Amino acid sequence: MAFREINAKLVEARVTPGTKLFSQRGAMIAYRGQVTFTPDLTGGQGGVLSMIGRRVAGEAAPLMTVEGDGTVMFGHGGHEIQVIELSGDTLHVEADRLLAFDGSLGRQTVFLGSQGGVMGMVRGQVTGQGLFTTALSGHGSVAVMAHGGVIELPIRTGRPVRVDPQAYVAHHGDVRNKLTAALGWRELVGRGSGEAFQLELSGSGMVYVQASEEKL
Repeated sequence: MAFREINAKLVEARVTPGTKLFSQRGAMIAYRGQVTFTPDLTGGQGGVLSMIGRRVAGEAAPLMTVEGDGTVMFGHGGHEIQVIELSGDTLHVEADRLLAFDGSLGRQTVFLGSQGGVMGMVRGQVTGQGLFTTALSGHGSVAVMAHGGVIELPIRTGRPVRVDPQAYVAHHGDVRNKLTAALGWRELVGRGSGEAFQLELSGSGMVYVQASEEKL
């Protein structure tokens, strides 16, 4: 089920009988046909315990299930939207960046501590991204949101990419990430910001960053 980009801030999806998609609650702008919208309380495939932990941490992004026969337009907060196509791989994305995605995709909540131990947790706390991230896998489409649009940066073997953690949106591929400290002139003169830390991604894949450090 592909999303059609209407403009930079709106996408449209076709819903057919027997299929479904998920979106952030409140993201439906308009629809045609016989379409139903119901709260999604499952927490993803095998993710009930992670969902509970995420809600305790205040990081849950409420979703709704969309089913029926028709077309639905999605948008949220006037944010720019990027559609990412998955072909059997896995996309790691911040929950608050998710606008909508195919129901055929496997969904799991991943604890950052399991992806780098203590440093994974430090990354979540220091960067403001929290302790959890969402992993979507399989074949299908994902619509993500960002401030100022999304930039795609390829990650190649032996050539890691370093990004401001506040600008990070998502990544996919055979990618490893770690948080590194970076002391720059802003810290020396007292104008500290996210540049005190960098998110280093290495391996082979793609990282998506927004053209802003502003959180959604």
